[in-house]
Amino acid sequence: MSFKKNKSRVLVGAAVSAVSLSLTGMGATQSSAQSTASQALPPVSIDAPQQRARQARTTTTVRSTAQRSARVAPRPPSERPVSASVTATTMGTTHTIGTPAPSYAGGQLAQGGTLGLLGNRSVMNVPFSTTNYTSQLIQDQQGRTAADTLINNSSVRASTGQNGFDDALQIRGFPVPASDIGLNGIYGLVSSNRVPSYFIERIELLLGPGALINGIAPGGSVGGGVNIVTKRAGEIPFTRVTPFFMSAGSYGLHLENSGRYGENKEWGIRFNGVGRNGEASINDGNGRTGLGALGVDYRGERFRWTLDAISQNDDTRNFRPQMGIQTTVPFIPAVPDARSNWYPGTMLKQRDNTIATAAEYDIAQSLTAYAGIGYREGENYQTFPDSRVTGYPGGMDQFGNFRLINAYYDSYSKTTSGNADIRSRFQIGPVNHAVNLAFTGYYQENGNAYVANTPAQSVPSNIYNPSPLPVVTGARLPPQKANEITFRSMAIADTMSFLNESILFTVGARHQRVEQDAFSTTTGLQTSSYGAEAVTPLAGIVVKPLQNVSLYANYAEGLSQGIIVPVNFANRGEILAPFKSKQQEAGIKVDWGTITTTAAVFQIARPLLITTPANFRVYDGEQRNRGLELNAYGLLLPGLRGMVSATFLRPEITKSSTLAEIGKDAAGVPDKTLSASLDWDTPWVSGLSLNGRVIYTSGSYLTNLNNPWQKFSDWTRVDIGARYATAFNGRPVTIRANIENVFDNRYWLTTGSFVTVASPRTYIISAAFDL
Repeated sequence: MSFKKNKSRVLVGAAVSAVSLSLTGMGATQSSAQSTASQALPPVSIDAPQQRARQARTTTTVRSTAQRSARVAPRPPSERPVSASVTATTMGTTHTIGTPAPSYAGGQLAQGGTLGLLGNRSVMNVPFSTTNYTSQLIQDQQGRTAADTLINNSSVRASTGQNGFDDALQIRGFPVPASDIGLNGIYGLVSSNRVPSYFIERIELLLGPGALINGIAPGGSVGGGVNIVTKRAGEIPFTRVTPFFMSAGSYGLHLENSGRYGENKEWGIRFNGVGRNGEASINDGNGRTGLGALGVDYRGERFRWTLDAISQNDDTRNFRPQMGIQTTVPFIPAVPDARSNWYPGTMLKQRDNTIATAAEYDIAQSLTAYAGIGYREGENYQTFPDSRVTGYPGGMDQFGNFRLINAYYDSYSKTTSGNADIRSRFQIGPVNHAVNLAFTGYYQENGNAYVANTPAQSVPSNIYNPSPLPVVTGARLPPQKANEITFRSMAIADTMSFLNESILFTVGARHQRVEQDAFSTTTGLQTSSYGAEAVTPLAGIVVKPLQNVSLYANYAEGLSQGIIVPVNFANRGEILAPFKSKQQEAGIKVDWGTITTTAAVFQIARPLLITTPANFRVYDGEQRNRGLELNAYGLLLPGLRGMVSATFLRPEITKSSTLAEIGKDAAGVPDKTLSASLDWDTPWVSGLSLNGRVIYTSGSYLTNLNNPWQKFSDWTRVDIGARYATAFNGRPVTIRANIENVFDNRYWLTTGSFVTVASPRTYIISAAFDL
């Protein structure tokens, strides 16, 4: 079946899905399932994930007799109850350490999440577009990294495939590097390449600039922000062993242990360990991964504390290649085999170690002080083949020909990052206030060593018949300091609520200071420096004409540090100045009881980052993205969970020194995207569930000139899966099998500057055994 020829059917299907979700929801109860801040929330028990049936489902996971009796038997007199601070949710309170927001109907998304300066809030009470994915969804779709889950939102697309250098994202049409993902609300503490899913409890997605909420993002992203919430020990202890396999020949084992200790179960320990080795999605490739993540927490009545230690080691032979395309080509090159490597013989070693701690104390019932800090060291050692060779056209031509040069590019980064805040809630007359004060600090040292062959040592090659990599003749050098980056900010925000939270008005501002110093990696001397500061404001309002309906609008500004130009550009090492971006957004959210539907219109404008014909990387002009987002998620019917989202985008170049670009679409940005998935508990076999997902992305242009012969084709990816929950020797077992890209479609993934081929058909099989 040709999905390209059925593009209109895909878009019509998206609209039909959204309407059908809404109609189903109208038949459901009208009581809101999204908890609000003013409601008294009951205690929430956190259980070992995935191994017990969810209440909303019609089928029941098979459990051992001991498990069933443990859930219904009265507590022995000698057993002390679990502390209320362990089970109470943090949503709608001044707390951020503790049990996260409850899951929404269906269990795939949560009712709320943390929003940095604004605290832990219900999605119905914030004037932004937010989505909070749960570990249940991550496990059932068998996502290996955070990017595998984030593409369930149509406004998020991954611009690299599996086994690539990193998980670069595009959110609302703007690039978001992997380094801009936060860890428990703090930037700079996760791997700058990718975030493994094994230690993730929640993935919190904020669409739009988040400078006020989270502070300046290290990579300068403005389209959105991502925060990772790490796993904590729940009330029920468990030990789980999960062997897994991924085609073509990658095997691994995931070990997870969770338990709470102490007189009132106030101490929690959760460990995740992963080992993986074998060929994945590239011919003659090998990916070897070792991961250890330890989470420790203490939850007292007034004092709470956490500690995370994460070690991530990846060794990859023949990783997924990327390359530019010459801007003069008369047509886009044909997509090569998705398992091919245009640079055979590449090597990549990545090392990341993080330790982070946070604590909060209740000064009074509605006054909490919080502080968190972390340190991360990361190293990359790689061969660095390139198609941009002095004296030759850069990138591939229409037939896949290019000039190949080889190099070593090794790098390191050392990051110390933290925040501190005071969160309060009080009432003055008829107005309730949630006032938060915050300070953030971020320091990072980066170093590199670039050793390249000369242009005379380059060789001709072709993506369909690649040449072996030339041997790098220069001596490999240890990385030397290249730059230092420092961010400091202070912020205040107040959410004022009226008429029993029928109206919520949020105002805030963050004063930010950005400093960058660049150094010569040869001499060690400072070559350039700058410091800049700015105030980024935010204003937002939520109006609830009905308890389950939220109308919202916001104005937000983002501040981004100017990039330090990478080594493969003519102005390598130059520090570009910081810049501001601006967003206006309005939308509606309706909680129908078991289904939530949302719609939003937005506009984001920011300076345009381009590469000149002389290979200089500079800011020139303005890109303005205007869009419409439609979303629906929840429990469609008993045992049937679903998500659907569609984004319609106009990524327009509004200012440019090249007059022919004004009014055209920004390169590499699609104007239509769709994500939809279903997860169904079959009625004929207890414990058997089936799932499927469709991801559609329209075509985009190679350059800002929008030449019709230089447009990438649209693409559709279909995933399917199944899982079976049963018991073996009285112990829970869950078997999962998924196929990604079922029809093995070949298509380009592009950001406008570089292209890569999407991953081929991939099989993932696992079996989770509770011991």
